[in-house]
Amino acid sequence: MSFRASLFRSILTGFLLSPTLWTAPSLVAADKPMVLDLGGSISIELMNISPGEFMMGSTSAERAWATGIEGGATPGTDRESYEGDQPRRMRVKDRFWMSRTEVSVGQFRRFVEETGYVSDAEKPGGHAQCFDPEWNGYRLTTQVVHPWKPMPGKSWRDPNFGFPLRDSYPVVCVSWNDGRAFCDWLTKRERQAARIPEGLEFRLPTEAEWEYGCRGGSKESLYFWWGNELSDGEGRLNISAVDYLPGRNRIWPLANAPWSDGFAFVSPVDHYGERGRNGFGLADMCGGVWEIVLDHFDPKGGHEEAHFVATNPRPVCRGGNYFDVPGNARCAVRLGLQGPTYSDSRDGFRICLGTPRPVKP
Repeated sequence: MSFRASLFRSILTGFLLSPTLWTAPSLVAADKPMVLDLGGSISIELMNISPGEFMMGSTSAERAWATGIEGGATPGTDRESYEGDQPRRMRVKDRFWMSRTEVSVGQFRRFVEETGYVSDAEKPGGHAQCFDPEWNGYRLTTQVVHPWKPMPGKSWRDPNFGFPLRDSYPVVCVSWNDGRAFCDWLTKRERQAARIPEGLEFRLPTEAEWEYGCRGGSKESLYFWWGNELSDGEGRLNISAVDYLPGRNRIWPLANAPWSDGFAFVSPVDHYGERGRNGFGLADMCGGVWEIVLDHFDPKGGHEEAHFVATNPRPVCRGGNYFDVPGNARCAVRLGLQGPTYSDSRDGFRICLGTPRPVKP
């Protein structure tokens, strides 16, 4: 075992065995990421996040903005009600490490190369919800036509973007099952190399961990991690903005951020650098791609502890995506997927290292 691996293991073990170490200022203030070498010149960074409190959910004023002229979300639906009636103070009790970015195509490819894993969209009868290249508008005054449809043969290997896939893009067309399989592989891999103790595992973040991470240490109920002003988000995120669709002379319709973010579709992870990172150093927490988390969906609002249901589980996704209007890319936004196998070219995931949260029932 290398000196670095030995030191890392002793620090993590100390966190588990000695509560005093959890609050040691030199460790709480650590701002350097944990870097895991996945092989093939691919690595993954995880940021050290201390326990703390945050406000989950949104105010009525925030939801009114989201469905107003600037936010552009569709008014009169149940969607904003999923955030809860009012913000609730919650606490993340355990230290955890969260990946700086969504899992990238290159990182997911290493997992598949090492395991031979077949994603849900690639299995017999599988499909992914992808952009329809024949779509040319919503036709809102006649027959409404949406730009997404289920496509057999499409997967994380080819999300039907219409342009070449890069290893630096966030992986999409992956399901809740696929995200959990990636985490199981990483846990087994790092345990075998004696780089993590038995008391920790790689997994999807809980919904509370995700929103706490998204807010970047703020204890206020803000619309975005940087504040309430959309204009302050310029140069920080990838959402529906003033960018031409590939091969076309038009942008996404409906509400847009009034600037170019450089990408009509997906942007590379951490493309915006320091300006795109919040107080915890996490990038792309708003916009980019929807991020699938561990919890099952409760339409009444998120939970402090991981939440699971016995029947018809619908994994939660958070954060909005490259196609979303500004009102759908806030810290509090949450939706439930159709099921654990659902795959979409707007959905990806990020991971965390923390205490186990066994999926129930």
